[in-house]
Amino acid sequence: MFQLGKTIVSEEIIGNDFVCNLSACKGACCVKGDAGAPLEVAETQILKDIFPMVKPFLRKEGLKAIAEQGVFTTNDFGEHETPLINGEDCAYVIYDRKGTALCGIEEAYNQGAITWKKPVSCHLYPIRVKDYTEFSAVNYEKWHICDPACALGEELQVPVYKFVKQALIRKFGEDWYNELEVLASKT
Repeated sequence: MFQLGKTIVSEEIIGNDFVCNLSACKGACCVKGDAGAPLEVAETQILKDIFPMVKPFLRKEGLKAIAEQGVFTTNDFGEHETPLINGEDCAYVIYDRKGTALCGIEEAYNQGAITWKKPVSCHLYPIRVKDYTEFSAVNYEKWHICDPACALGEELQVPVYKFVKQALIRKFGEDWYNELEVLASKT
């Protein structure tokens, strides 16, 4: 671990390689697990605001879950998340012709319907950020469903932090990312 501004960063984001391999995992991170994608407080309002534009891109199962649960949910710890379909798929998941899970929000963004790409936690994955009073913890979340992404990242020699460069800049800013690159070059 090392400190970078008001963040404590796991060295694993520098020392591990990762490149999403959707052809192998089929977007399993969006349909496996026991909770929806973490949302920042400001993102809950964004979801409310953009939902009418995202709605046409979603599956009927997702629309039903959102109608029942809302555009976001709040867990027992007061943290906001995307709703789930029957406790599994994120309500915003759509599937392509090959059965790969994709983000309906991101599809709306890609087609120019909205200007917000997707929740930052999704954009950052496999990095997870936990905010505390005095700092934010920036950690690599290793999950067996991402083994193909680790193998591809190793083959292409792309460290986790480089794979999620745009998301890290979105979350922490370009200066923060540039400092991270300097630190990474010294390891």
